[in-house]
Amino acid sequence: MDTAADSSFHANEPHHNDLAQRLNWLRAGVLGANDGIVSVAAIVVGVAGATAASGPILAAGAAGLVGGAVSMALGEYVSVSSQSDSQKALIDKERRELAEEPDVELAELTAIYQAKGLSEETAGKVAAELTAHDALAAHLSAELNIDEDDIVSPWHAAFASAVSFVIGAALPMLAILLPPPDVRVPVTFVAVLLALALTGALGAWIGGGSKFRAAVRVVAGGALALAATFSIGNVLGATGVV
Repeated sequence: MDTAADSSFHANEPHHNDLAQRLNWLRAGVLGANDGIVSVAAIVVGVAGATAASGPILAAGAAGLVGGAVSMALGEYVSVSSQSDSQKALIDKERRELAEEPDVELAELTAIYQAKGLSEETAGKVAAELTAHDALAAHLSAELNIDEDDIVSPWHAAFASAVSFVIGAALPMLAILLPPPDVRVPVTFVAVLLALALTGALGAWIGGGSKFRAAVRVVAGGALALAATFSIGNVLGATGVV
């Protein structure tokens, strides 16, 4: 392979950090959708167990969808903000140390590459060349495994979490409201459990685990939640409480 072709290949080749970040986003999206499916399905099935009227089911489901999406977004925003703040603090600290003690930092970088198996001479050359090219990036990568350009935005994380929750929650809403009243609960059970099997298998595929076991776990948990809320709603409806 010639130099130009080799450069083009490496330019187009996805970096490991980029791939890992995309997989993390996909995993978060799958989990958000899964939460939306289970949470809203449990609510609408519980209300359907108490009453056949579409109005209360729609109101409860919409409230669960909006409340859940906001809760997911806030939780993700707080979590990612804390992570982002920590990363920024580490970057600022490393930048300050490089400005105040460049020789100490160069020796530290050399020692890191020696610990990875390079000879002292080679490690020194590598550290010196990387420092000359981009000292901050070299130290962030070697010491902290951080890329300054890969800090996740809390706003993006919050938006993605809310959207994935809404997408997941839309399924049980449609499944409970579109069919005739006499079959809406069975249809919702089937649709929700199939969707959970899919999200469970997809999550396992992303993580490299067993798709079958993951799907069974998620489906079993979802079925238990639906059965519990429907039973509670049925009892409350039968006793006239609602």
